[in-house]
Amino acid sequence: MATTERKPFLLDFEKPLADLEARIDQIRELAAENGVDVSEEIRQLETRAVQLRQEIFSGLSPAQRLQVARHPRRPSTLDYIQAISDEWLELHGDRGGFDDPALVGGVARLAGRPVVILGHQKGRDTKDNVVRKFGMASPGGYRKAMRLMEHADRFGMPIITFIDTPGAWAGVEAEELGQGEAIAYNLREMFRLNVPILCTVIGEGGSGGALGIGVGDRLFMFEHSVYYVASPEACASILWKDAAKAPQTASALKITAMDLKQLGILDQVLPEPSGGAHADPLKAAATLKQALLQNLEELSQLTGQQRRELRYQKFRQIGVFAEISA
Repeated sequence: MATTERKPFLLDFEKPLADLEARIDQIRELAAENGVDVSEEIRQLETRAVQLRQEIFSGLSPAQRLQVARHPRRPSTLDYIQAISDEWLELHGDRGGFDDPALVGGVARLAGRPVVILGHQKGRDTKDNVVRKFGMASPGGYRKAMRLMEHADRFGMPIITFIDTPGAWAGVEAEELGQGEAIAYNLREMFRLNVPILCTVIGEGGSGGALGIGVGDRLFMFEHSVYYVASPEACASILWKDAAKAPQTASALKITAMDLKQLGILDQVLPEPSGGAHADPLKAAATLKQALLQNLEELSQLTGQQRRELRYQKFRQIGVFAEISA
């Protein structure tokens, strides 16, 4: 049976780079078939490809960064867990009759240290995304997350959360099961936990769905990830009744890692490999692991009371501004 080669998913602004790389491959194949030495030409084209990749990804607009954050090949929570942990045991269920596949969690070892890791999990294709609800967690998912965090606090294990969701599941059944209450409960309870809490936006951080596992001592974001109170499409639909204005809205909302760092919301921007995290997932995972270990070491020097106080002050300072008179 004939098989078709699976083409990589390309964003619009990635196509010039893909065309250049395809040209390099074509020249290399033709040279091999005809026994011609084109090593110098290949070297020049590869240098140009590196430059083009850097040019493209260093000048992305907020709307383009949103596309990268939603890239279907971008590493997910389970990808990072497998890459950074020595051991991993996934735990299931909220002990109330539900096990949400859109929010996964369990116990792991990070550089030999026991930790609890949890995060949103999107799918790789349409079928998988339907099962995972596109990473939009239900009330049972947030209750499962809180159960695991309470387990971590009881046994003195640091908590690591990975945020990657367009928002909490907004179905009628979710509201019937108490979506708002489940998220609000998590927000309150995460402030009282004694253990270190490290939160990382690995892709898309949307609204209360992200905040439900986003109260921590440190907040990291990957360079091309986004964090917002409402998606640019939803915001444009509300303000202008036109979702096509999402690119303008993305700029106005200040959703990028650099914007949030300047606003004092974000603690650290994690650089991504040239071409985005999906271009070199292992390198992105190594960057993430280094940041987690460094900050865990710092936070471990503090008492539980000190961590709680710093966590409280961190969130109290978000949104503080000064008025300058004329």
